[in-house]
Amino acid sequence: MDPRLSPDPTSLDPTPGYNTNTMDTSADNHTTSMDSDMYTDSQPATAGTPSSLSNVTLTADAGGNGGADQAGNSKRKRFVKVVEVDAPNNLDLDAYIATYKGHTKVNRLEFIADRCPSLQVDALKLAITELRNTNTLHVSRYINLVRKLNEAVKFGAPGSGTVSSDLLTVDKTWADNQMLKAKQQTDLLEGELKNYKRNSIKESIRMGNIELGNHYYACGDLTSAHRSYSRTRDYCTTSKHIIELCMNVIKASIELGNFPHVLTYVVKAESTPEVAQDKELTKAKLKAASGLANLDLSKYPAAARDFLSIGEELVGNQYGDVISANDIAVYGGLCALASFNRTELKRLVIDNVGFRQYLELEPHIRDLIQGFYNSNYALCLDIMDKWKNDYLLDLHLHSHIEALYTNIRKKALIQFTSPFLTVDLTKMAKSFSTTVPALEKELVSLIIGGQIEARIDSQQKILWAKQTNKRSAIFDRSTAMGQDYEREAKALVLRMQMMNHGLVVKGPPGERGGPNDGEHAFEAAHHPRGGRDREMFAGTRANVSSFLSSFSRDRHHR
Repeated sequence: MDPRLSPDPTSLDPTPGYNTNTMDTSADNHTTSMDSDMYTDSQPATAGTPSSLSNVTLTADAGGNGGADQAGNSKRKRFVKVVEVDAPNNLDLDAYIATYKGHTKVNRLEFIADRCPSLQVDALKLAITELRNTNTLHVSRYINLVRKLNEAVKFGAPGSGTVSSDLLTVDKTWADNQMLKAKQQTDLLEGELKNYKRNSIKESIRMGNIELGNHYYACGDLTSAHRSYSRTRDYCTTSKHIIELCMNVIKASIELGNFPHVLTYVVKAESTPEVAQDKELTKAKLKAASGLANLDLSKYPAAARDFLSIGEELVGNQYGDVISANDIAVYGGLCALASFNRTELKRLVIDNVGFRQYLELEPHIRDLIQGFYNSNYALCLDIMDKWKNDYLLDLHLHSHIEALYTNIRKKALIQFTSPFLTVDLTKMAKSFSTTVPALEKELVSLIIGGQIEARIDSQQKILWAKQTNKRSAIFDRSTAMGQDYEREAKALVLRMQMMNHGLVVKGPPGERGGPNDGEHAFEAAHHPRGGRDREMFAGTRANVSSFLSSFSRDRHHR
């Protein structure tokens, strides 16, 4: 892998002698370190294997911003391919990042810088400028991004000549002032919260925890922010308070990568009787959060339905601190193609008026869906190939793009072969932009998996569909129905004969349990209860013997 993407911690420090202090951000006697190593790369650089797209290495992905969260708490990890994209095909970085705001804007810029050498310098410049313009309290992240930019310039990354000197040097005065401001604000908010608790004013305690959580979030201490937001649960008195709690916890959990927790609070918010005044906007945000969580958990059908059910309220990027309207179109479209059949694709995607507005923002996704539905697979594969590099630079989509593309291709192969009795593999390989041997391997895996019922003639390169004898199938089904009818008829005749021969035992009127007394005749006969029952069942045993002998004699004569 390019050394620019994994800077050595012992390399040149852009600010020699500058010591990053630690800030006490404790709410209940706990301290969180705000040092400059908070956002350093947790995985060592490893030589990748060259491919047509990029260099690839395996690493533990935590579904968000790295292997561990900002407070050092490990998150759910899964091993995925970390792909170094040489150059995206269609990504306009300025236009792309303008649809986001807040933490997710910097997160995505840093993600792109770590995986795309050609955009590394530009992404770091935008991230540093964003932090300075917003007067961030997360000073350690600002320092770490400046260090990364110095590393990129040192190794001569593309665009290094356009970097101004003020971006390469940490503004010590500004950094010290921001850290002091963060420390003072923390002490102030913690003091106010303690006073509220002493006075036992529920609403003041709730607001104090929210303000402290917002402050921790601005400082980059997501774990403490999540904790402060969660503590407001005991002080919520209205539905509006519960919705506010859920939205705050969801925002922090998404950035922490704790997506199962996201689903929990989405369900909690959706089950609240009364939603906030902006009811539709809140519902749309909850659906977007649920879609991100299901996407991270690889539940693509559920993710597709979540994204497709989002109303037009998020078209203007009203949820830009988590997801953009363009992302909804891309995530929803790809998940739908990988999960839905033709009928569902037509009903839930193509005819979906609300989702159509999102597709207008990403015309290539609209063309991809239409092409797939119209069986124009060459167009679909061409669009997917052109945009793959761009999707590999997406913060939430990068680890799922291979699985989604594989599922879409399998569905295309199945859909292509389903109408025909024979398929020429040479023509089919041309339609799918592959070779015949590679196509044979794909079809073999689908046949073994039971997704295609066919056989391959490797000599003539023809796929033969398995033909079922409809006459034989109907005959087998009719025979089975006749056997079922015969068995039921014999059971009815047997029951009638039992009733005619007095095998239904009825107890005294006061002990009868209902209309099903006769069904327990045999049980009563074999399990007598007392002397009276034994006398009553003595005649029954004789009737049973007489019935069995006559029944056997009748069958013999027939």
